[in-house]
Amino acid sequence: MGALDPEVASWAPGGAAGMAGAGAGAGARGGAAAGVEARARDPPPAHRAHPRHPRPAAQPSARRMDGASGGLGSGDNAPTTEALFVALGAGVTALSHPLLYVKLLIQVGHEPMPPTIGTNVLGRKVLYLPSFFTYAKYIVQVDGKIGLFRGLSPRLMSNALSTVTRGSMKKVFPPDEIEQVSNKDDMKTSLKKVVKETSYEMMMQCVSRMLAHPLHVISMRCMVQFVGREAKYSGVLSSIGKIFKEEGLLGFFVGLIPHLLGDVVFLWGCNLLAHFINAYLVDDSFSQALAIRSYTKFVMGIAVSMLTYPFLLVGDLMAVNNCGLQAGLPPYSPVFKSWIHCWKYLSVQGQLFRGSSLLFRRVSSGSCFALE
Repeated sequence: MGALDPEVASWAPGGAAGMAGAGAGAGARGGAAAGVEARARDPPPAHRAHPRHPRPAAQPSARRMDGASGGLGSGDNAPTTEALFVALGAGVTALSHPLLYVKLLIQVGHEPMPPTIGTNVLGRKVLYLPSFFTYAKYIVQVDGKIGLFRGLSPRLMSNALSTVTRGSMKKVFPPDEIEQVSNKDDMKTSLKKVVKETSYEMMMQCVSRMLAHPLHVISMRCMVQFVGREAKYSGVLSSIGKIFKEEGLLGFFVGLIPHLLGDVVFLWGCNLLAHFINAYLVDDSFSQALAIRSYTKFVMGIAVSMLTYPFLLVGDLMAVNNCGLQAGLPPYSPVFKSWIHCWKYLSVQGQLFRGSSLLFRRVSSGSCFALE
């Protein structure tokens, strides 16, 4: 969610940008919502829509087209299709990695360049922090162009594992074919359909998130080493050994809970809002009703991803907190006792949306920077 989590996709319309993470997730939540339409069937004669009762559009779930039953990835071509999605996902992940890298450094509070004086729409002087492009240029000056892809390998592995997990789950637990609602008198059935599809998608998202999270943690820590110029986490295997030795198994799952909560809130919020808007607010008599309904899910995905961004931020900060890296220790960050402690701290500081914007980054009133 810029707040789309690249991980979620996973959340965002189109899948990989999430944001979305992000998903960063989008994450998240990179984090989402190009749905797979269930096949429409004509209702029996007794339930055909009356002219005075227009039919609502069926609501697809926030599910990506990565092997759904009856769609892409089914039948004998399933392995090939799954490999194609993994390859496409890897390409999008690699292209979007510099964006997520800069975003993470901003999230942990690393501001190596001073702000510049600008004016807002009212003509008042304000301080602006460097945009994504200026920040990326700075990274290139320090580490070269290859430096923009620090931490990419574990992230590629994390996204590939997530995609394969979702495909495997669809084979083991194939989604039931749900008949679409045919008229407005049957809104109870329509809501049940949305709830069932969202519950199925939530199960897949949570399982894939849990399995891929250890690699996500490694990727985050590799990237924030830029802050203190450390080299503690240099490879996937060596990083696994260090985390297990210093933190045990729980070290691989720090920050998992806020990411899961963000995924769940996003899926339910996006699907239910789109369902109620299309069913109750979009009138079938309007000539552009179908076009409006086709974009409802996309718009809701952006809106909900903004609301769930704090979950992405807290999850990423917890992944690097108190792990022996400068970015996760004072003065950059207190040592948090839990993700709730982290949330409360950011809330008091007015920083729950830190890093959500990468272009126009205005200095907050509580910042140490001030106008001369």
